[in-house]
Amino acid sequence: MADPETTEAGDKVPAKCVFCDICSGRSDKEKVLYEDTDVVVFPDIRPVSSHHYLVTPKQHIRDAKHLTSENIGLVEKMVNVGKQVLEEKGGNVDDIRMGFHWPPFHSVNHLHLHVISPLKEMRSLSRAMFKLNSFWFVSPVWVLARLKNSAAKQAGN
Repeated sequence: MADPETTEAGDKVPAKCVFCDICSGRSDKEKVLYEDTDVVVFPDIRPVSSHHYLVTPKQHIRDAKHLTSENIGLVEKMVNVGKQVLEEKGGNVDDIRMGFHWPPFHSVNHLHLHVISPLKEMRSLSRAMFKLNSFWFVSPVWVLARLKNSAAKQAGN
């Protein structure tokens, strides 16, 4: 395997990250539904419902466990952009499942928020795979609470 690249921030990025390739426009640019300076949204390659999108930061962050309190704004933005794209594509934000697979239960080592709607289209296996606040899939609310708790502890030191 190739050596990882180092970003300007000093983060190690795998030499081959499919989501970094999409975020940079090197791959599947035509599939991008939304892009700004921080995030990119594209459809999941294995959708579990008619609306199943991934909101991915352009910055390579391995997974939700590697987020820090400095990423609170990023996670909030990912949630807001996910809802915005879902609405723009005709989905219902009142019938939504959003979350992150918690390590080691993720298939791509690049942070991504799943945005899924409608829930009634999800089959039993998908419902289990995307079960909120399980050992393997956590809500953005849970992640944000964890990050804010960490920030409060750091402020107390």
